Formats: sequence, C-alpha cells, structure tokens
Amino acid sequence: MDSDFNEFLHVPARLAIVALLAPVRWAEFGFLRESLETSDSALSKQLSALVTEGYVEVRKERGVGIRRTLARLTPEGRAAFRRHAAALERIAALARVSEQPGEDF
Repeated sequence: MDSDFNEFLHVPARLAIVALLAPVRWAEFGFLRESLETSDSALSKQLSALVTEGYVEVRKERGVGIRRTLARLTPEGRAAFRRHAAALERIAALARVSEQPGEDF
C-alpha cells in the first residue's frame, strides 16, 4: 500500500468532508450537512473525529440573531488530504496501466 494512503481519512464521510473543505477558507455546518446529505449528529461525529486528529478546526459564531458553526482544514489536515489524494491518484494510475488491451491475467 502507498505510504501516503491515509486510512483515517479514507472513511467515506471523512473524505467527503475534507474534500468539501479543501477549496474554501471556511464552510458552514449547514452547507456541509446539505452537501453530504447527512444528519446533524452524523456530521458532528465525523467533524469531532477530524478535530481530534488535528485535521479540522471548528468555530462557533454567536451574535444578535446569529448562531452558526464553521469548519476549515488545518494546515495539517490540508497536507494530509493532499498526500492521500495523491496516493489515490497513484493507485488509480496503476489500475489504468493494468487495463491495457491484450493483457489477460
């Protein structure tokens, strides 16, 4: 297995979260929930795991009539996602090479 393959991040829900967070500075909890088509509790559980691992930072904003939760990748999370994505690309490239016509195994 590729040494950059990250089994923790490869959990589908976590991978989807970090993929959504990768191109943005901050994302609202509601955006993540709707994009992933998941429940508040399921998203909270995965965000908590990512926070514990040091990959995601969560911030709660409260003001007059405003209450929202935001999430973003930490520098460590961004680096881990890039390494994992590169590992997946290398794995996929190997699969494409093995699909060359005329090569039966």
